[in-house]
Amino acid sequence: MLVQGQWADTLLDVERLHVLKLLVWAALSVGVGTAMIALVRVRRFGSTLLTQFAIQSVAWGLIELVVATGMRRGLQLRDLAGAVSLDRFVWLNIGLDLSSIAVGVTLVVVGWRLERRLGLIGAGAGVVIQGCALTLFHLQLASAIVR
Repeated sequence: MLVQGQWADTLLDVERLHVLKLLVWAALSVGVGTAMIALVRVRRFGSTLLTQFAIQSVAWGLIELVVATGMRRGLQLRDLAGAVSLDRFVWLNIGLDLSSIAVGVTLVVVGWRLERRLGLIGAGAGVVIQGCALTLFHLQLASAIVR
């Protein structure tokens, strides 16, 4: 944004859009993860990789639904101090998201090195996907907050 300053209602709209993105991503994660688990069960092909990936999708999606719902209830107009607090909180989340990506990559590498443990690889891949998506959403919010 090339605006000198920012209005509280504009920041509130940006936050609402962010929460909506999180809610949609969380619902998609739960839906797709549940469908993948159902597919594995119905087809009766024991894919450990797919099952563990799906479990990560559902678990992260449920947590994101709870967090985004709580955020939605707490939305309010912010003054300068509130905007600075939001900015710092978003950057903290970006750091946590990047850490989760590192953990996911570690799980994939360890799973690959330990005799191709597909369950560990699937879980790690699920963590990486969730971490990348959350990083993207949080970076979008951070870029919209005018300093």
